[in-house]
Amino acid sequence: MDALTLIRESLAPLAGKRIVDIGCGPGALARRLVDAGARVTGIDPGAAALARARDAVPEARFEAATGEALPFPDASFDGAVMLNALHHVPDPAAALAEAARVLVPGGRLVVVEPLAEGSFFEALRPIEDETAVRAAAQDAIAAALARGAYTCRRDATIERRERFDSLDAFLARVSAVDPAREATIRDRRPVVAEAFLGAAAREADGTFGLVQPLRIHVLEPAAAGRGSA
Repeated sequence: MDALTLIRESLAPLAGKRIVDIGCGPGALARRLVDAGARVTGIDPGAAALARARDAVPEARFEAATGEALPFPDASFDGAVMLNALHHVPDPAAALAEAARVLVPGGRLVVVEPLAEGSFFEALRPIEDETAVRAAAQDAIAAALARGAYTCRRDATIERRERFDSLDAFLARVSAVDPAREATIRDRRPVVAEAFLGAAAREADGTFGLVQPLRIHVLEPAAAGRGSA
């Protein structure tokens, strides 16, 4: 089971459904959802990412916005996805509340979040230590569930496995997510290289393998908690 399969299963049937991709980045997930028949709206605060998304998925709609302030009326969407995005939001609790607000009754939010563990995390750590923000995202989900703002329909942890031909390929991958990391990579390259080589498993084909555990929550807003998740 991979994240995309679980997202598609959780929001099925996708044909004709209005889906908001919160933190859409360059549009990779939006492309897959549109191909499955969904009507996708993506939001992201990054102008460069949005420009790439519009080029990659001209059938979708993309707007500049943050997860804490979605520019849509209540009950605008049948489903929502946050793919590796919640830990990038300064106020994850507010983002969860906004997602609840824009979902129709019975709509679902799928949150895919990397955990602060695994060899990919260890390789990334000298570039950007996300221990605190990843924990904050999980805490926000747990708090929303504890107060009944959401019902959890599924809670699964899977492993994302990636292979890289070289250190430079890994660095290109993590810089694409956040170009601000490039300066740190330049300044700390020996430390970054040591962490990558120490964390990665050398595969039989000579590539470097890294594993990132992902926790996936399929959440349904409680009717009484809508707008105050």
